Amino acid sequence: MSADGRGAVRTGSARLCASPGLAGGGRLGLVTNHTGVLPDLRPLAPALLEAGARLVALFGPEHGLHGSGQAGEGGTARTDPVTGLPVHDTYRCTGERLDKLLTGSGVDTLVYDLQDVGARFYTYVWTMFDLMVSAARTGVRFVVADRPNPLGGLVGEGPLLDPRWASFVGRAPVPVRHGLTCGELARWFNARAVPELAGRSVGLTVIEAAGWTRDLDAGATGLPWVAPSPNMPTPATAAVYPGTCLFEGTNLSEGRGTTQPFEIVGAPYLDGRFAPALAELALPGVRFRELHFVPAFHKHAGQPLRGVQLHVTDRAAFRPVLTAVAMLATLRRLYPADFAWRTAGDPTEHRHFVDLLWGSDRLRHTIDAGEDPLPLCDPPAPPREWAGDDVLLYR
Repeated sequence: MSADGRGAVRTGSARLCASPGLAGGGRLGLVTNHTGVLPDLRPLAPALLEAGARLVALFGPEHGLHGSGQAGEGGTARTDPVTGLPVHDTYRCTGERLDKLLTGSGVDTLVYDLQDVGARFYTYVWTMFDLMVSAARTGVRFVVADRPNPLGGLVGEGPLLDPRWASFVGRAPVPVRHGLTCGELARWFNARAVPELAGRSVGLTVIEAAGWTRDLDAGATGLPWVAPSPNMPTPATAAVYPGTCLFEGTNLSEGRGTTQPFEIVGAPYLDGRFAPALAELALPGVRFRELHFVPAFHKHAGQPLRGVQLHVTDRAAFRPVLTAVAMLATLRRLYPADFAWRTAGDPTEHRHFVDLLWGSDRLRHTIDAGEDPLPLCDPPAPPREWAGDDVLLYR
């Protein structure tokens, strides 16, 4: 049962295993990783084979098929030890190279089952997008076995991405916190973005998650939480991630290399002014606690840092994007000589990474000018406003 007493949500993958014909038959390729499990935690790939599906290949995203790679790493497995199926690494594979990979795999239909976290810069949805574009070009059908958005589906936050700032952390005009499921995003991509790149839409089927409504977050679905990536361990991490991921574009640690990534931020230069200054902002649904920590890896590895932990006190009122933007403006005001923006980690990419995350350079320029950046976050756009009723699958 879910937390509010309603029946547990039935994922699209559970429905597919019960009725493999929902995928349309033919030679299936499965885009998945360790999150592609049924509600009883059985992996989807062997379950589909047991159900009689003609599954012939697996495709892995960032972090690999088993989810063990760190940020910016793909997979190394070439054969799945459980099913014996070939594994194709799609991370950073686009254009003609991805078309050749897809054609060479021999699949007629791609089935997508990955757990998203509801933020534009989480790369699984862009793996989906790239594969949809390639599938449209090569005549492969595309099926999304849908899952709930762990943040719920009532609220959107942050601006639409400016296409001039497109990258693998955002390829199309989607808000920072989008409020859609992967199936709904696929419908939006197929209607508006895929045809621009492929010249046509892809043959798309969405297998809906039965029983999910937009007011249900991860804790209310009755579904087990499987960490989608190494630095997304809990639903509490996912709740703050649409905001604190922006700290990846700064010289502060966003908590990677600790047991609480994205729930804590810190730097060697912070002092006792930061936490009280944030408390004075009285931001909705969150409190800040000063803490000290030492990251084991990533930024400032092995160095003692001072910072804050975000404690979400009211999930419905909390606005992660607004909160993080207010924190960034406070840092620039209190530590003008120390706070700095980072360029993208890719040596071929010289733009500021925060601009890629935000979807334009407006946030960085506004904060650097000492102007109030909070209006850039308002008003939060409900999915019906930015995406349109025609793509929504759930009430």
